[in-house]
Amino acid sequence: MNQTLGVWLKLPFKSPKWFLSGKCTIYKLFGLCMVLVLISLLWLQLSCSGDMSSVTRQNQHDPQPPPPPCPTERQASAADDPSWGPHKLALVVPFRERFEELLVFVPFMHKFLNKKKIRHKILIINQVDHYRFNRASLINVGFKESGNDTDYLAMHDVDLLPLNEALDYGFPKEGPFHVASPELHPLYHYKTYVGGILLLTKRHYHMCNGMSNRFWGWGREDDEFYRRLRKAELQLFRPSGITTGYKTFLHIHDPAWRKRDQKRVAAQKQEQFKVDPDGGLTNLQYQVDSRQELTISGAPCTIINTKLECDQNQTPWCLLS
Repeated sequence: MNQTLGVWLKLPFKSPKWFLSGKCTIYKLFGLCMVLVLISLLWLQLSCSGDMSSVTRQNQHDPQPPPPPCPTERQASAADDPSWGPHKLALVVPFRERFEELLVFVPFMHKFLNKKKIRHKILIINQVDHYRFNRASLINVGFKESGNDTDYLAMHDVDLLPLNEALDYGFPKEGPFHVASPELHPLYHYKTYVGGILLLTKRHYHMCNGMSNRFWGWGREDDEFYRRLRKAELQLFRPSGITTGYKTFLHIHDPAWRKRDQKRVAAQKQEQFKVDPDGGLTNLQYQVDSRQELTISGAPCTIINTKLECDQNQTPWCLLS
């Protein structure tokens, strides 16, 4: 092959004198192009032959296949590794316009749950209507949209990050498990508090008929849910053996930057401490505007853009004048 290449390389120098003398004609240009094309083809063939023989020699000495080239895909699939157990968590996050916190929350929780080998999927229930924020209704939406592949859920605030790896996010078979218990939460310390992070099986959540849809604006919906837990005769469990106290969680909410809607109109003040005997999953009204599958720093999540509906005869405080 090398001798043949040498012959072709010498062709221009053995060409007749008429090729190099006189005016440039189209025939001369065509002939020169053909010579260059043939040289290029021969050189390519030699290079490929050399590469193939090198690969063959390498495979003879190293029979192991090369590692897969996509570590980010392996990280994403790790959220649903069947070897981690039969249960799968729907991490339900009620959400509106707190994107800076979301960029921190999703990769943090994905890594935290993967390290504990908790099968999970993160559902961001994003309220996109013109009504006041309704945390309880958004959690109800998350329950309904979580799919048949999950059997328990975490009602999880987007601004609360667990710092202690001893915290249990496993399947709460015996009853609701309040991860952000009053003796650990950095802000709320009263005994009946069940907000922040609460784990329930889907069966137990259904026994409570979900959460009340009457609470527009910030606060009180989790206090009413505590009464639902008692009415359903469900025993509430909390962490034990955690020694980090109020430093167990990182609260990343900035009240100066993200002011909460705490305004109470007159009719709402009269209703806020009452138990809603009928409302919940059974009277939830909503529309899914769109779904988006996102990956944030290698962590997968699903954004469910949701429009809630409000019966202003029942809860006129869903809008503020």
